[in-house]
Amino acid sequence: MARSDTTPPTRDDLYEAVDAAADRLRTLPESRLRRGAAAEGLALARELTNRAQRLETPFGGQRRLPEVGIYAVGDQVAVAGYDLARAVTDAGDDDPAAGRALAEALDLLSHHR
Repeated sequence: MARSDTTPPTRDDLYEAVDAAADRLRTLPESRLRRGAAAEGLALARELTNRAQRLETPFGGQRRLPEVGIYAVGDQVAVAGYDLARAVTDAGDDDPAAGRALAEALDLLSHHR
C-alpha cells in the first residue's frame, strides 16, 4: 500500500514492509546470505525486537534475539516485525512512543531493500 508523505504511517504499512524484507531474505541464495545479508537481516530483526520490547516494557530488561542460522533470518525479521506491529497496536493510537516506533521502523525497513 503506497502512501504519500503527508499520510501518517499505519500498521498495515509496517506489515507490508516487514513482509517485503522477510521475503527478500528468504529468497536470497546461500552465497549472498553468507556474504553478509544474513548478518544484516539479523541486525534488523534484533533492532525491531528491541523497539517492540521498549514499547511493551519501557523500564524492563531487554532480551537479545538469538542467532539461529542464515536460513532462518527471514523468519526472524517477520516475527520481530509482527511483534513490533502488535506492540504498536497494544499501545494504542494515542501513544506518541508507538507512533514514533512505527515511523522509525518503517524508515529502518526502507533501508533494507
